Amino acid sequence: MREVGAQLPRSESMEAVNSAVAQTKLLHLSGRNNNGSLDLSMRRRSTSVCCMKFTFHSSDSLQETDRSLGVTIIFLSFFNSNTYDGKILSNASSAAQERVGVLLLNLGGLETLNDVQPFLFNSFADPDIIRLPRLFWFLQRLLAQLISVFRDPKSKEGYAAIGGGSPLRRITDEQARALKLVLEDKDLQADVYVGMRYCHPFTEDALHQIKKDKITKLVVLPLYPQFSISTSGSSISVLQSIIREDVYFTRLPISIIESWYQRERYINSMADLIENELLIFSKPEEVMVFFSAHGVPLSYVEDAGDPYRDQMEECIALIMDELKSRGIHNHHILAYQSRVGPVQWLKPYTDEVIVELGRRGIRSLLAVPVSFVSEHIETLEEIDMEYKHLALESGGIENWGRVPVLGCTSSFISDLEDAVMEALPCASISSTRSAPSQCETEMEPVPNVINLFFWIHGCICAVAVA
Repeated sequence: MREVGAQLPRSESMEAVNSAVAQTKLLHLSGRNNNGSLDLSMRRRSTSVCCMKFTFHSSDSLQETDRSLGVTIIFLSFFNSNTYDGKILSNASSAAQERVGVLLLNLGGLETLNDVQPFLFNSFADPDIIRLPRLFWFLQRLLAQLISVFRDPKSKEGYAAIGGGSPLRRITDEQARALKLVLEDKDLQADVYVGMRYCHPFTEDALHQIKKDKITKLVVLPLYPQFSISTSGSSISVLQSIIREDVYFTRLPISIIESWYQRERYINSMADLIENELLIFSKPEEVMVFFSAHGVPLSYVEDAGDPYRDQMEECIALIMDELKSRGIHNHHILAYQSRVGPVQWLKPYTDEVIVELGRRGIRSLLAVPVSFVSEHIETLEEIDMEYKHLALESGGIENWGRVPVLGCTSSFISDLEDAVMEALPCASISSTRSAPSQCETEMEPVPNVINLFFWIHGCICAVAVA
């Protein structure tokens, strides 16, 4: 087994490594400035490896926008484990001094209908999902309970329509196994763990097992290509809280891949899928390529500085450039799905765009779920059922297609393996000090209460009339 942190084999061109790393954003989380705000810099590096380091400083005035800018920590760690069922494989020698771990983080996949309401509660209890001012922190769990109870019946209908559960957990496990195998091809024996944000196996459980297994080096890889407060940011908040409280993690070298939507092989993999699906249409050149991304509230971008929209637009531009290089010049459009409540979300909205395209005379539409690497309810029910029905009933669209998610596509898994190998040498030891456990918003309390009331009312009404 190659010593972690050693130079890559000469056969692997440093120029190629530099190029790959330049397409991967790693986070440097240096801590909090004198005002208590999070000093977060996300940048592309031109060097062969990039390092990320956690340093926390105590602060009495932690702004919510700062907290939400934490990154999704998807840990790719190599280590031993025997009991944690989120761990996919374990084959590291007990005699090995270096235990490297890979932890894949994702949102969570419900396996039965009984999991729906707890999943909804965990989602809405997350301060990065419902962002309350300090004055109303005590309402967080109460609101989560209220909303989850009202949304439970409608959500169960959606999961029942796709077989009573989500395949996301199973697919993530398969991705972990596939990743382990390609890492072995690079002579790196790795234990791969899966940590979910809102359901079993939880991220906290994975980190507990990492500690139990005495992992000595950790790489974190999110299964979200683009960074967002509500996905990557929420997961890294969990990591922050654990690091602050546990000496083991303060001494554990960690490398976190913040986003990877620019990686060449990822872009090529997406272009391959789109090209293959276009060939199914009788007139491929007339098909509108319709990118549908998971939406986030507009305030995340405009008020909290979420880079999600910019990264999504850049990602799609790169995919379309790759298609054009292959002689494919189809028109395309981006829209955002899955909005909840009456507040403004990123626009344009997927359902509204589908209707408008039909009115404009578009006859063939190819949906591309660009935010996701695993099939789940937003692809199988929302896109495949709701949006397909809407498109075909809109009076204009006659031909519908949908690009599958990347899943365990060999080129995609190989790219994840490259990302892990590149990030591993930059794992660095964290430096922690005490810090507040919850964040505070900059918004004024009274206006925010009014907005909160209408948001909750809108959520309840949306469920009641659906």
